[in-house]
Amino acid sequence: MSEAPAVVKCLVWDLDNTLWRGTLLEDPEVSLPDEIRRTIVELDSRGILQSVASKNNHDHAWKQLEALGVAEYFVLPQIGWHPKSHSVKEIADQLNFALPTIAFIDDQPAERAEVTYHHPEIRCYDAGQAAALTRLPEFSPAVVTADAGRRRDMYQAGFRRTAERESFAGPDEEFLRSLELVMDIKRADAADLTRVEELTLRTSQMNATGVHYSDADLRALLADPGHDVLTVTLTDRFGPHGAVGVLLLGYHERVWHLKLLATSCRVVSFGAGSVLLNWLIDGAAAAGVHLAADFRRTDRNRMMEVAYRFAGFTGDACECLAELPDADGDRAGIEFRHLVAESRPGPTTMSVAAPVLGSAGAQGRPRMPLS
Repeated sequence: MSEAPAVVKCLVWDLDNTLWRGTLLEDPEVSLPDEIRRTIVELDSRGILQSVASKNNHDHAWKQLEALGVAEYFVLPQIGWHPKSHSVKEIADQLNFALPTIAFIDDQPAERAEVTYHHPEIRCYDAGQAAALTRLPEFSPAVVTADAGRRRDMYQAGFRRTAERESFAGPDEEFLRSLELVMDIKRADAADLTRVEELTLRTSQMNATGVHYSDADLRALLADPGHDVLTVTLTDRFGPHGAVGVLLLGYHERVWHLKLLATSCRVVSFGAGSVLLNWLIDGAAAAGVHLAADFRRTDRNRMMEVAYRFAGFTGDACECLAELPDADGDRAGIEFRHLVAESRPGPTTMSVAAPVLGSAGAQGRPRMPLS
């Protein structure tokens, strides 16, 4: 197992003489080279979001992108007269992406330098590299899942949810209930492994350890009756959110060992993390066991630490931890969080379809109705 590589999550394009040939405010027309179009389409298919930071008139530039047939590929475009560093940071903030996962491409050295000066974590590329971006490792995710090809659509649906939320007059809980949320938790099979591996790579803020589990690691766990690999998806009336979570769970006589919990930051505001933890805790209580969760602090996962604390996990020692085979070994900075499981009420804002947990693995999928 190794640290997740720094894969680009969003590429931000300049327009004039970068995405298209020509300067919109000076030339009678601009053109989109075929190799640039291929790059846009290929990055989109890999699940890499794309946006725009351009000093131009917004309406004029957007109409040109529509005329060229590529406007749909760009989320949260920042077209105006702000410094590029401001525009790129605004895109990262709205996407809730860490700056090291953002890339920026521009033909002007001064513009790249201005972005680098204010945000040295952002990777900048000369426009001459545009056609070759798909061959670079940082633009080549180790796995490309079924969700990757529709990631842009899922984010766009998310923006529509956000807009509706901002206009909703009632309490947050009423809004969440209006979404008709359904969380689906299932035991992973071989076809799910690329989604699971991708979540261990892409998720940083809500990842309890930051550990990357390879395809081989995951296949070994799938074949082990003492472990469950669980995937989590979420849907609502706007459509699917896609795969939003993964749990790696080991079973022991007195304790269940949560080796990894990772959830997408896209669903934090829906309370998905707390619903998932409460479901797990309730299952452990029904089985009469404690829970031990692996946790390693990173510079990005403070929210996960808070989620464990709010769920009732502590750093206290317990005799049950002696059952874990690696309790006394070198755990590379990974600590245990412990909880004595007690029954938890079902969620009030979503329904949950899930299996019954345990190494014997009853395969039923009862639905937990809204409370």
